[in-house]
Amino acid sequence: MRTSLLLLGLLAQGVAFAQTNQPQADLSYNFAELRFVDLDENGGDGFQVNGSFEIDNNWIIVGGLSSYDFNNNVDTSIIEIGGGYVWHYAKDWDLLTTLRFVNASTDTPGGDFDDSGIAFSAGARGLLAPKFEVRGFVNYYNIDESDVSLELAGDYYFTRQFAAGASVEFGGDMDSFSIGARYYFR
Repeated sequence: MRTSLLLLGLLAQGVAFAQTNQPQADLSYNFAELRFVDLDENGGDGFQVNGSFEIDNNWIIVGGLSSYDFNNNVDTSIIEIGGGYVWHYAKDWDLLTTLRFVNASTDTPGGDFDDSGIAFSAGARGLLAPKFEVRGFVNYYNIDESDVSLELAGDYYFTRQFAAGASVEFGGDMDSFSIGARYYFR
């Protein structure tokens, strides 16, 4: 048991040392984002407002508000708040995870429903070219019941502060396509 704990401690020190020696990417985690979302189920669409703030070199605070309208007189609002960890894997590539508290509110002709749970995301973010970023995440939501999806996204940087792009998320209860823009506070 002591040997296992010693090896685990040495491994943790090695990981921490490796992270401090990695070159810093030009990827910022201080941003606000607005996205239009098209949902495939029941003709739904809506918007998302998301944000991220760097606490220090590796830790971030994340949050978001989503509002969706469906053709069958159903409206859903989702609020997410949480934190994450960024590992600067290479100069232009980061691996990151986030854990969020989620509150969902649904209004239907038959009544209103509120539920809360957690969400976890893990993935990578990087620059394919100096002005083109790609992202890929596996997203897990546990609100009332579990759901897992895959998200792929890309943004083009018009300036260091402004980027716009598209994303697709599939594999869960419903698929979505979104377009949007990010403003970076650099």
